Amino acid sequence: MTPQGVTIKHPDRLFIGGEWVAPAAGGTIEIVNPASEEVVARTAAAGPADMDHAVAAARQAFDHGPWPTTPPAERGAALNRMIDILEARVPELAAAWTAQVGGLASFAPMMHGGAVAQLRGIAAMGESFAWVSQKKGQVVDTAVIVREPVGVVVGIAPWNAPFGIMANKVFYALIAGCPIIMKPSPETPLEAYIIAEAAEAAGLPAGTVNLVPAEREAADHLIHSPDIDKVTFTGSSAAGMHIASVCGGKMTRCTMELGGKSAAIIRDDFPIEAAAGILGNTITVMSGQVCAMLSRAIVPRARHDELAEAIAGVMKGIRIGAPEDAETQLGPLAMKRQLERVEMYIEEGRKGGADLVTGGQRPAHMNKGYYIEPTLFANVDNQSRIAQEEIFGPVLCLIPAEDEEDAIRIANESNFGLNGSVLTSDPQAAYDISRRIRTGVMGQNGMRMEFGMPFGGFKQSGMGREGGEEGLWPYLETKTILLDGAPARV
Repeated sequence: MTPQGVTIKHPDRLFIGGEWVAPAAGGTIEIVNPASEEVVARTAAAGPADMDHAVAAARQAFDHGPWPTTPPAERGAALNRMIDILEARVPELAAAWTAQVGGLASFAPMMHGGAVAQLRGIAAMGESFAWVSQKKGQVVDTAVIVREPVGVVVGIAPWNAPFGIMANKVFYALIAGCPIIMKPSPETPLEAYIIAEAAEAAGLPAGTVNLVPAEREAADHLIHSPDIDKVTFTGSSAAGMHIASVCGGKMTRCTMELGGKSAAIIRDDFPIEAAAGILGNTITVMSGQVCAMLSRAIVPRARHDELAEAIAGVMKGIRIGAPEDAETQLGPLAMKRQLERVEMYIEEGRKGGADLVTGGQRPAHMNKGYYIEPTLFANVDNQSRIAQEEIFGPVLCLIPAEDEEDAIRIANESNFGLNGSVLTSDPQAAYDISRRIRTGVMGQNGMRMEFGMPFGGFKQSGMGREGGEEGLWPYLETKTILLDGAPARV
C-alpha cells in the first residue's frame, strides 16, 4: 500500500544484498497522513535478524566486493546513473513527502528537484577530489597520503526532510567507496525505497546499498553491531547523544547533525516591517519542523513591542490549510505526538511568564489533522524552557536585549549551536557578529541555506559536517605511506 502518485515495487520487503527480501519476523510499518489522520501506506519493518543480515551483506560488499576498489571516477559515473533515475521520480518523491508528513505540495517539487540536482556535485567529487597526493618527507624520500573508504556505513535519517538528508548520506558514502545501510525514520520510509530502487536500476553491486526501515529497538540493535564502521545520524540531540555514546564505546566513527535553538539578532539599522516579514514567515517553513529554524529572535528592548506587534500581524495573515491546496502557507505538524509536544511547550510558555501575543491554538476551521496556529511569545526569558529547548514547531520566542553585546551573550547562552542570523543592512556588521556566535552556520537577513557548503553544529547541535568537500571527509580514513622513493603509479 502506497500513497497516490507513488509507485514502490516491493513495499512489503527489505533490500539487502541486492535482493528484495521479506522481513524475518514479518513486521509492518503503518504511515499516517497528518492532514487526514488516515493510514496511507504500509511497508516492511526490519527486526534484529534483518539488521544482522544487512550488516553481513554490507560487510561482504566492503571486504570482498568491487565497489571500494572501483576508481572514484567510475563510482561517480554510476552515481550519475542513479541521479538520472531519481530525477525522473521527483514527482513521486514530492507526493510521498506530502502524504507522509503533510509537507506543502506547492513546495515539494522544488524541494525534491533541488535535492536531486545537489547530488551531482557529490558525484563529481569522483574526479575532482584529491584521493591520493604525494609530497617530499623530511626523513623519507616520499610520503603518499591516501584517502580510503571508512568501511560499512549506517545512515539514519529523520522524518522532516527524509529524501534530501538520506540521499546526501548515501551519495557521500558511495562516492567514498563505502557500502551503506539505510535506516529511514519509520514515519517516512518511502523515499529510501525509491533510493534503493534507483541503486538497483543503476547496477550498483550487491550489498552496496541496503534498506532496513525499522522502529527504535531494531535500530538500536543495528548501531550496536561490531561489524559497522561508521554511523551518520540526523535527528534529535537526545537520540544523537545516545548513538554517539554507543559508537564511542567501540570506536565506531560517527557524524551527528542534531537539534538547534537558533537565534536571529535584529540590529537597530534593520526595518521593523522587514524583520517581521522574515521572522513571521520563516517560522512556518515546513511547519517549523526544521533543525536550523530561527526560533529565537533577539531585539533591542526599545524596539521589542513594535516588533512583537508587527510579527503578530504577519502570523495572523498566514493561511493554514490542507497541504495539497496551492494557497496554503502552513500545513499540519507531521504526527500526533509532535502536535502534543508543541502544545506542551505552548502551555509551558504560558506558565513560565512569557506573553502569548498570538496563536497557541488549533485552528478553528480545521476539524481534522495535526494543525497548530503560528505562535508568538514575547518578553521571553532566555533561561525559560521555550527559549532553551527545541520545540520543532511554528513557535517563535521574542527576547529583549539591552544592547548588541547583550544580544550576542543571549545568542550564545544555549546548549545548541546549529544556525543563526543577523538582520542588518551592513554586511560587515553581520560578519563581525557572526564571528562571535558559537554556531555552525550564520546568515545575513534570514534562515539562509547553501547546500553545497559545509553544514553542521557546535555544542549539542552535533559533530562533523555535511555538504561540500567537508561532507566527504567523515566517510574516509587517511593513510600515510612512507617510501624510500617515488612509486611508479598510485
